[in-house]
Formats: sequence, structure tokens, C-alpha cells
Amino acid sequence: MRERVVAACDGASKGNPGPAAWAWVVADETETPARWEAGPLGKATNNVAELTALERLLAATDPEVPLEVRMDSQYAMKAVTTWLPGWKRNGWKTSAGKPVANQELVVRIDELLAGRSVEFRYVPAHQVDGDKLNDFADRAASQAAIVQEPAGSGLGSPEPPPAPDAPAKAPRRSTAKKSGGGSSARTIKAKFPGRCLCGRSYAAGEPIAKNAQGWGHPECRTEAAG
Repeated sequence: MRERVVAACDGASKGNPGPAAWAWVVADETETPARWEAGPLGKATNNVAELTALERLLAATDPEVPLEVRMDSQYAMKAVTTWLPGWKRNGWKTSAGKPVANQELVVRIDELLAGRSVEFRYVPAHQVDGDKLNDFADRAASQAAIVQEPAGSGLGSPEPPPAPDAPAKAPRRSTAKKSGGGSSARTIKAKFPGRCLCGRSYAAGEPIAKNAQGWGHPECRTEAAG
């Protein structure tokens, strides 16, 4: 029996809400993608897709073997590691007394986590030389969201292609200083929907800016620079 399984999961929603899908990937002993699965969700939010990906991963792995889960969704990770205990104590209500969003998925994940050793690790999305398992899951979820068909190693599917909404290479920054004390990092309109490093999605046509980790919300660039 393996001492530990390393895996990643991710969700995608093209529009948030929009055509959505989930995906997970399990690595071999060298942390190379070995087994994976992706599936469509129809129209759903990114948060639903992220939670579904985690639920499917937990259901597809041996509960007797310790598991490391790599995720780029801070919402999904905090939901099951930080907020969940309080939600349970409050009868699945938030601190404001409102029903927990996506409660059915969160309850199912809580059931699957019971009695097993699971370590969650946050990995930023869309990084140059970033986590290859997260990148694989991201591409698989994105492809499944677009075509709305299941895929995976068990189905003989090829490795998922690069996501069409992956950020383009950053344009060269001009060395000339802007007048008026403005920032030299320009803001553009996104050609495709995507996801910022903060975990929130942005829609096509929404202003985005380049920061050290990739394309995302202009305010996230500002916060990173501060």
C-alpha cells in the first residue's frame, strides 16, 4: 500500500455561472499525472465546480491511504478546512444565520473526510513553471466545461489541451515613464473568461491587469504590489 497519494482537483465555469465542469488527477510516485477524470456540470458556478471536483476526488481515492490535495480555489479550501466546523455547530448556517451556500456538496465532502488523513495545499493557478498536477486538473476541467463531455484515463482520453482562457504572455512593459504619476502596468479587457490568483473568476470583457502571478483583477494587482 502506498504511504501517501498526491492529487489535485479543479473546477471551471465559462461565465460563472455558465458551462461548467470538474476534474481531478492522481499522481504516481514521481508526482507525474497517472490517473484522472473530468465531467460536465451543465450550467453552474465556479464554486460549485470547485467543490464538485473535490467531492469526486475524495470519492475516487482510497480512504485508508493519506491524501495530499492541491487546489487553486481558496473558497473551496477554506470552506472545508476553516468554515466547515463552525457551519456544523450552527446547524449548517453561516455566522449571519443564513443557509450555507452549496450545502449539499459541503455536507457530502464532510462525510467523505470523516476518519481519513487529508492534507490540503493551496497552489496558485496559471503559473509559469507552476504545479503540474494543478495545471493538468485545470486544463481537464476547462476542456470538459467547453465540450460538456466526460473524459479521463479510464476512458482512454488524451491529455487535456491548454485551456483557451489561459492568460496570454504579458506584453512588454514600456521603459518610458507615464506622466501624471500613473502606474505603468496597463489594464486591458479580457478576451476570454478566466480566473484570478485570488480564486475569483472574471468574465470576457471585464478589465484585467498583469501582476507577478498572471492576469487577474486590477485590485488584486494593486494589493500584490502594496
